[in-house]
Amino acid sequence: MRKSVVAIVGRPNVGKSTIFNRLVGERISIVEDSPGVTRDRVYAEAEWLTTTFNVIDTGGIDMRDEPLIVQMREQAEMAIAESDVIIFLLNGREGITAADEEVAKILYKSNKPVVVAVNKIDNPEMREDIYEYYALGFGEPYPISGSHGLGLGDLLDTVVGYFPDMRDEQPDVDTVYFSLIGRPNVGKSSLVNALLNEERVIVSKQEGTTRDAIDTHLRKDDQDFVIIDTAGMRKRGKVYEATEKYSVLRALKAIERSDVALILIDAETGIREQDKKIVGYAHEAGRGVVIVVNKWDTVDSNEKAMKQFEQKVRKQFQYLDYAPIVFLSAKTKKRIHTLIPAVKTASENHSKRVATNVLNDVILDALAINPAPTVKGKRLKILYATQVAVKPPSFVIFVNDPDLMHFSYRRFLENRIRDAFGFTGTPIKIFARKRQ
Repeated sequence: MRKSVVAIVGRPNVGKSTIFNRLVGERISIVEDSPGVTRDRVYAEAEWLTTTFNVIDTGGIDMRDEPLIVQMREQAEMAIAESDVIIFLLNGREGITAADEEVAKILYKSNKPVVVAVNKIDNPEMREDIYEYYALGFGEPYPISGSHGLGLGDLLDTVVGYFPDMRDEQPDVDTVYFSLIGRPNVGKSSLVNALLNEERVIVSKQEGTTRDAIDTHLRKDDQDFVIIDTAGMRKRGKVYEATEKYSVLRALKAIERSDVALILIDAETGIREQDKKIVGYAHEAGRGVVIVVNKWDTVDSNEKAMKQFEQKVRKQFQYLDYAPIVFLSAKTKKRIHTLIPAVKTASENHSKRVATNVLNDVILDALAINPAPTVKGKRLKILYATQVAVKPPSFVIFVNDPDLMHFSYRRFLENRIRDAFGFTGTPIKIFARKRQ
């Protein structure tokens, strides 16, 4: 299920990055007391009252025609278009300016919920001077102080109240949703076309052709699938056109909607550092993972070469030892038949449940093979285990002291569970809890 998106917009130097850092709980955006420091959108996950959502920090909206300012404005407008709710931030020490009114005109056209936040209200006396902000036409203004963290609770209560009901977006439980993610130009759209046996998605050698996530339905072997094609994710820190930078957030949203993420790797160029980051997005989100080595027709594709390439993949992605690797060519359709079975296996394991009594038998066998360790004279005692969730499969192991559960022993138990039940293609999570 995708998360709602909140965009923080306003003219330059009203404190957008400070508020952003407050909401996400860490210093991500650069904060400097001069206009225009934030040039690109920055996004991160935030949480309020058990509700998680994505927050986008934007550069200030300025109506001048200088090239850099125009680009910043375009990026802010894209953030507005992608968001579910907009926080319109103003400087409470300066009142409503002509620049604020220009921003308001852009927000009127968005048809999105807009919540007015009046920043830099650092003492109670100043809270009485915010009534002029009703004139903007967006309803009640909320006095806040980004530097002191005041008033953010009331602001977030209102923001979260505008989030769409995601229950209406719950996917069909009988349909497998899988996304194609990877660097630009690794053949994601070509692979969609190969699966569909038709040119339904535009294919181009120009990097970054696909801008948005695209849903395509596929039925194969009496199973319904939805393929979510995404724009390629580029490396941070380099200057690309604004639409390219924004494609990363859209790809993350596609991963959130997926049961399984297909990580495409270019057989010609090999594994890049960016591939590792892209894989990390899917793994951290707890999605099933299938590694797809595309363009296998362009290299020496004998059995020995395949094993050597697989060894490289396993070495670079050691934490993904559960993920199957599929070698294929979207262009020639060579080995294309091996992909859907791997996706089905990953999806089935992603939602697999195991009986509690069988699980505990496996845990007891594991303890017999490798007894729980002793830490500072205290031995970890495992009392029992149970599965508490699927997608991904999640297990709670009740122990005498969770602090005694070393990550290496947790990894050992995970391996024993995998040996017993498979779980190919999906991460699993193990939590140690003290029995009350």
